Amino acid sequence: MKPFQLPGNFLFGTATASLQIEGGDRNNNWYRFCEQGKTKDGTHCIVAADHWNRYKEDIALMKELNQQVYRMSIEWSRIEPRQGEYNEEALVHYRKILKHLLDNDIQPLVTLHHFSNPIWFEDVGGWANKNSPQIFHDFAKKVVYSLGDLVSDWITINEPNVYAEGTYSAGNYPPNKPNFLHFFSCAKHMAKAHILTYKSIHKIREERGFSGQTMVGVANHLRIFDREEGDLLAKIPIKLVDYIFHDIFMEAMIYGKFKFPIGFGTYPLGKDTYCDFMGINYYTRDIIKFSFNPFRLFSKLTVKENTPTNDLGWELYPEGLYRICKKAWDDYGFPIFITENGTCDAKDDFRGQYIYDHLHVVKRLIDDGVDVQRYYHWSLIDNFEWDEGLTPRFGLIEVDYETQERTIRESAKFYGDIAKESGVTKELIEKYSFLQAD
Repeated sequence: MKPFQLPGNFLFGTATASLQIEGGDRNNNWYRFCEQGKTKDGTHCIVAADHWNRYKEDIALMKELNQQVYRMSIEWSRIEPRQGEYNEEALVHYRKILKHLLDNDIQPLVTLHHFSNPIWFEDVGGWANKNSPQIFHDFAKKVVYSLGDLVSDWITINEPNVYAEGTYSAGNYPPNKPNFLHFFSCAKHMAKAHILTYKSIHKIREERGFSGQTMVGVANHLRIFDREEGDLLAKIPIKLVDYIFHDIFMEAMIYGKFKFPIGFGTYPLGKDTYCDFMGINYYTRDIIKFSFNPFRLFSKLTVKENTPTNDLGWELYPEGLYRICKKAWDDYGFPIFITENGTCDAKDDFRGQYIYDHLHVVKRLIDDGVDVQRYYHWSLIDNFEWDEGLTPRFGLIEVDYETQERTIRESAKFYGDIAKESGVTKELIEKYSFLQAD
């Protein structure tokens, strides 16, 4: 392994989502999902990592790991447990969390929607409801009016493509009622919600005179799709999957252009730029084979044979981060925040190497003129991993869910040292045994 240095103004952080770590909330759709016994491992989100009560302990761990930025989310169902009724106590609690971050010199990046909905919202049709953009926008404005003096950096929606896929295509997310038409309704409505909220965040912070440059974007899940070698027919689904999974979401949320099938290339909310930075979540790539299933866009997603994988069977493919970010930069030219990047590794066998490999890619990107400004590792602590339950372990910090004891993993210490040094020094390579092999 070779040393490398990142720019002095490059920011290192971690990311989490409220539903996955907070615990204690019974008003969200994932609570009902768990109550119905639908997680793969039979576990529940009701306690998770108990971050709602242990946020000071977790922020102290961030500080210990030299984190400069932190991506978190606000739980909609806590703020608006019933439509139009707001829980001021929950907003006060989030203010305490944000102030504690700032007191520890950690800059928050706040996500307003990260896969979870209030039960009442789901029961009126969720994101398939034509009124969902305005319903979400009302909630978002309430949050920004209440917390906007403490937060200048915002993500409106996390991974709208993955949410739409899990909810309305694969159907493994609640309410477990896949509907292909609803997939496109969801895409259209989330894009409209983003545009409305983007405008309001800027307007509210400007009108209120809140300090700091307002930065608003989307956390885009971008994936590498490569064709199965020798499968010439797979060229067709690759183009379809890339178009549906990437293009229609990106064009609508960045420029307001609603391409077929969520529109006809028009700009229903106005032609403009609705993005101040490009949030990129990157984990892996898929190898695509041709399939005769039109509801899966004639594709079958597989993993390349004889390649290293993580605990969930995802290929470890750091080169994909270069390919994804370079294309996003060439196509759109916005500053890039890597808003999620991490791996599932319960034994912490390969996470340190994963961090080295992906940050080395970041170094290459910057050297090649790509404006990558931040890196948020997923995740700070072990968490509730949606339909998978509590079994997968993505955390830099291990959580014993019975005792709630936190243990800093070796990979976390390495990442903390990288953040302190703004890179990987010769001394760090000598310090960490997993870096010493050629």
